[in-house]
Amino acid sequence: MDYTIESREGLKVTVSDLGAEMTGIRLGETEYLWQADPAYWNEHAPVLFPYVGRLTDGTYRIGGHEYQMKIHGFASLSTFEAEKQSESCIIFTLKDSPETMKIYPFRFLFRVIYTAEGHTLKIRYEVENPGQASAGDAPDSSAAPQSSGAPDGMLYFGIGGHPGLNVPLEEGLSFEDYYLEFGDRCDPERIQFTPACFLAGRQAPFALEDGRILRLRHSLFDEDAIVLQNMADSVSIRSDQGRKSITVRYPGLPYLGIWHMPKTDAPYVAIEPWGSLPSRQDIVEDLRFKPDLIRLENGGRWHTEWSITVS
Repeated sequence: MDYTIESREGLKVTVSDLGAEMTGIRLGETEYLWQADPAYWNEHAPVLFPYVGRLTDGTYRIGGHEYQMKIHGFASLSTFEAEKQSESCIIFTLKDSPETMKIYPFRFLFRVIYTAEGHTLKIRYEVENPGQASAGDAPDSSAAPQSSGAPDGMLYFGIGGHPGLNVPLEEGLSFEDYYLEFGDRCDPERIQFTPACFLAGRQAPFALEDGRILRLRHSLFDEDAIVLQNMADSVSIRSDQGRKSITVRYPGLPYLGIWHMPKTDAPYVAIEPWGSLPSRQDIVEDLRFKPDLIRLENGGRWHTEWSITVS
């Protein structure tokens, strides 16, 4: 089911309860969000939880148990509860269930909150660790190991956004007429990936024009995503030949993915604020020891907020 919220200034945002995924960001006659053309990419803006990126062999460990999980976790495939809605705000909630326990043996409460304010869409993620189940509490012993959660009671998770944003934004302009402009001068590092899109275990300087500008061209993504760290906490899609722009701010998230479908002329760019990273090549990760994952103690709460502003 789709839900719509709108700011007083006319920013209209549509969100599906499937994955709590945005399906539209419209101001006036302009649609800013990628509309899932299957010729390039059949998603709009998946929510990444409880893992970002790929797992080696689709597998991870918690102690002596192994579990299977698809790329970017299961939130995008889950139906969220629309917990509360007003004219300009909607709250979606996902909780652990017997189905999630089979692939992710943790109790959790995950909220995705969308608020339209002016020309800005605020996206807030809230995660709670309600207290991990003890040994023997797995909901289906025939399908899940006989333990649930980590022995220390911690909740380990990754999280991120993955919105595709239309480029070009105006008729008469091309993809190559646009550039990304970071909010401040910075010296980012590119996190290196293997050809199979796993962590290679190294970083390299990623030069920007004047410390701020990355000019768009389709060949940037021939080797898949550009993933940065130590970058400024906002980036804008702009063209000197046009009037419309999009700014993504992500002050609480340390990694940024920039992507479109490799080796295509796809008319969008995904600007992806991440809280964590994929697995290492050929390593079945134990989530307890993966350093970039977020750790939430028993009874703990965590949140972050990022935003999309349109001209």
